[in-house]
Amino acid sequence: MAPLIALLVGTALARLTGFAGVAALDGWHPALRVGLALMFTLTAVAHFVGQRRTDLIAMVPPGLPRPDLLVTVTGALELVGAVGLLVPATARPAAIGLGLLMLAMFPANVSAARRKLALAGRPVTPLVQRTALQIVFVAAAAVISFGP
Repeated sequence: MAPLIALLVGTALARLTGFAGVAALDGWHPALRVGLALMFTLTAVAHFVGQRRTDLIAMVPPGLPRPDLLVTVTGALELVGAVGLLVPATARPAAIGLGLLMLAMFPANVSAARRKLALAGRPVTPLVQRTALQIVFVAAAAVISFGP
């Protein structure tokens, strides 16, 4: 739920900043870029630190090679994508890349839900809820990809 909150709160605060006169954030499209960048920064950090990293490694579907490396690479891609969202010239390709990355990582969420794994000591989000969240996140990336 934290990624959704980061997306919504980040977008709302960025939009309010635009209303307050910051020209770069004067519109929903740039505000959404900030919200999505905040969300990906939050999720990327989990790929590198503490118990969350261990849990993410466990979420990698069995049979894929080097789960530790996959978690590191996907975290790095999330961070690079988050930065790319904040630069108008790279926002569109960053959003496309992040959307594709989310689709590529979704099987790990399915696998984790089916195996009833935990993330930070709590059960992973049930599959129906996780699918709905994934649709929201991919839709946000699509709006940036195909928006103004």
